[in-house]
Formats: sequence, structure tokens, C-alpha cells
Amino acid sequence: MIYEEVIELAKRRGFFWPSFSVYGGTRGFYDYGPLGVLMRDNIVRVWKEEYMREGAVFIDTPVLAPQPVFKASGHIDRFSDLAVECPSCRSKFKLESVLKRNGIGKVPLNVEEANGVLTSVEVKCPECGARLREAYDFNLMFPVQGKEETLYLRPETAQGIFVNFRLLNNVARNRLPMAAAQLGKGFRNEISPRQGLIRMREFTQGEVEVFLDPERKEWKEIPDYEEILFVPNTGRPVRATPRDAFETGIVKNKALAYFILKTHRILTSVGIEKGKIRFRQHEKEELAHYASDSWDAEANLDDEWIEVVGIADRGTYDLSRHQQFSGQPLTVTVDGREILPCVVEPSYGIDRIFMAVLMTSLYTRSNGFRVLRLPPHVAPYHAAVFPLQKKGLEERSRQLFESLQAKDPYIYYDESGSIGKRYARQDEIGTPFCITVDYQTLEDDSVTVRFRDTAEQVRVQAKDLLESSDLLSFLEGLWKSREAV
Repeated sequence: MIYEEVIELAKRRGFFWPSFSVYGGTRGFYDYGPLGVLMRDNIVRVWKEEYMREGAVFIDTPVLAPQPVFKASGHIDRFSDLAVECPSCRSKFKLESVLKRNGIGKVPLNVEEANGVLTSVEVKCPECGARLREAYDFNLMFPVQGKEETLYLRPETAQGIFVNFRLLNNVARNRLPMAAAQLGKGFRNEISPRQGLIRMREFTQGEVEVFLDPERKEWKEIPDYEEILFVPNTGRPVRATPRDAFETGIVKNKALAYFILKTHRILTSVGIEKGKIRFRQHEKEELAHYASDSWDAEANLDDEWIEVVGIADRGTYDLSRHQQFSGQPLTVTVDGREILPCVVEPSYGIDRIFMAVLMTSLYTRSNGFRVLRLPPHVAPYHAAVFPLQKKGLEERSRQLFESLQAKDPYIYYDESGSIGKRYARQDEIGTPFCITVDYQTLEDDSVTVRFRDTAEQVRVQAKDLLESSDLLSFLEGLWKSREAV
């Protein structure tokens, strides 16, 4: 299983590991290590730059909010999962996952329906095998008791955007459509956190709220794009371009279709294989309380489709609720009309995307060595510099490293072990290029540049590296020119 390989690699090489491990760890929490922080930042950069190009405004709001915010949003009353507790070992599970393990695909909609299933079918505890008998609603919110009031850790970053809509719209010069984005932590008291970064209690989201005129639910014209896989809730999977998906009625909302395209572009740009991405429409019964339509971008990881992005039509739900509960107007004037904007929301699970990139990038060479085929702009380091041998080459290698690092800080230096082992270490963490100083360097100041994916090498002058305006682009250009020959 790729999952186990990634977990082992991530811990050993410093991408991520379980939090608080010296105390035995706590389920649902992970720390990003040195390489993970760099790689995650690169993924976030792709997301942020894509939405900067869309003209989005960015905001950063607190992770704690007072009770009225989440009462208005519906999270206090309706943000829950069906859970079940084993009467024998007292383990708690999300009912949906237990039913799937027992071969039951249909998910009950409420406690009454769930208990009907548990009565009619023998569903066993995954831990001890005892029969599970009674389900209950489990609220996923984390309350924090303050001195004067109860606060809640936010389950999504979106509410911080909605309550600031008027201020944001003023900054955006009162225009519609308008997009506002936020990167930050979300918190959900998951019943059974699992699968590494896939289901955690604390996680990173990149959420974009696109405010639209309800009479014109579109952002921009949908450009030409390749066919992608759609799984509508009314029929069979179909391959179509996002524009065709909208024009043929597969996707009912033009803005949804546009941001499906945008999401596909982001996911492939950060390194998830195209063939492992699909967009699945929610069934009516699985829609969130705020959504009238929703499409999940899912990645196929170890033969299981995992949601990494949710793209929802939230309608006017959020602004109308906050307007009602706060007593403050959240309308805007467009062409002489006073309107309450509707919202389309692409919500990116940064940790899940990170995990999907690792799982779809890892492969093993015929010699048994593992390689992370990360896109160069996503890899923790752009290049590594090392001497062929330490003897007589260390000084020139360090000079070159320091000069290159002054141009590009994402450069690594390594002089430990054989050259083969150093190449293997860099391949395993995804470094796309290795620059080696050898004895010929001392004669003509040329170095070898090795490309991770093919292990091919080419000689270039060190001054060409130092004089390049963008080192990573220069190195990528070397290999693109070779491929074109």
C-alpha cells in the first residue's frame, strides 16, 4: 500500500509525523517537519497565486468566534455526524465508516434510520467484534469556555469572511462579483480521525467565497480546457470539458463550472496525476445544511476516492442568516438594485492535497530506490549541491553552494556518504536537480547537473548557473531542451 510507504517516508525524512509522540501521541493531530513546511508552503503559493490572478482579496480572522456566529451559521445545531459506541470495549466510531466496513453502502440520514439499520443488520465493532446497537448525533464543534461567554474553535474559515462581507466589499470598491479568500486553521472534533493527514481534528484550509448577483451566477467566461471526469448524481460518469459540462446541464451553475476548471488546474499544477482526479456531485441527502449543490474534487488514493476540495453553491444562506441574527444589513446595491449576494465556495483541504501529492508522486525504481516525482516548484528544495568527494573539492563546492543560495534560498548542501547515496537521498525527498562539483570543475569550472526523474546528467558552466535570472527556470530549461532534441 502506498499509504504505508508514504507514512514511513514522511516520518523518516521529515515531512510530517504524529504530534506529541513523546507522550504517546494524540489521534487526529500531526506536525509538519522541516521538509513538510517547505512543501506545504509551495502548494499554498500555487493556490494563492491562482486566486490573486482572479482578483481575490485576502483576509485573516481569528480561529475562535463567539457563539452567535455559529448559531447563525447553523453549525451549533446541525454540524454533527452519526456516531456509534461499542457496548463492550467503549470505542467510538463514525457510523458511516463502520457501515462501509460491514459492506453497507447506504448512509442513514438520521438517528432513527440508523438505529433501524443496526437493529436489522448485525454490524460488528472494528476493534473487538461485538455487535453495535445504538447510534447518536455527535456534534463536531470544539467549545472553549471563556470568562464571560462560550467561544468555539471554527470548523471552517468561511464564517470569518461572511461576517466581514461589508468591509471586504468596501475595500473591493463595492463591486460584484467579488472573491474573498482566507488561509487558516479549522477544527473538527472528528469521531475517528484516521489516514494520516486525511482526517484530522486540526487542519489547514484555503477557502474562497465568491459573491455573485443571484440573477447572474457567473464569474467569468469558461475558457477552453481539456476533458475531465464528472460523476453527476443523476447518471453515469462522463468526460467533458467544464464548458461543455455547463452547456449540457451536467453542472447547473456557470460559476461552479468555472471553479471546477480552476480547481483541476491547481491540483494538477501541484502534482496530482490527472488520471487520479474526478469531480463528484453530492447526492441530495449528503449536502451540507448550507448548500444547494456541491461538487467534490476527489483523488484516487490506494483505490479509494478521497475528497480534497469541495466546491459548493451556498446560495444566500450565510449572508441571510448573519443579517438576520446580527440585525446588520449585508446587502449591496448593483445597478440600482439592493441585493443580497449569493455565494459559490471552492474550499481546499491543504493537508489532504499535500497527502495526495505525496501518494501520487511516490514510485520505486527497478533498483529498489524510491523517488518522489514532485513538480520542481512544489519540491522542498529546488536543487542540491555536493562535491563528488570531499578531498580537494569541498572548498569549491561550498563556494558554489553559497553563491547559488544567495540567488535561490531553496538549495541544499550535502557532503556525507557516497555520491550514489546522496543522489538517492535527494530523489527520495523530491529534489529535482543535483549539481555536482568534480575534479573537472577545478580545470574548466564546469559542473554536472543531474535530473531526478531520469538520472541523466549534463555538464554546464558554473557561471551559467550563477548568471541565470531564475535558477529553477534555468535548470528546468536544460531538461526541456534535451527532451526536445
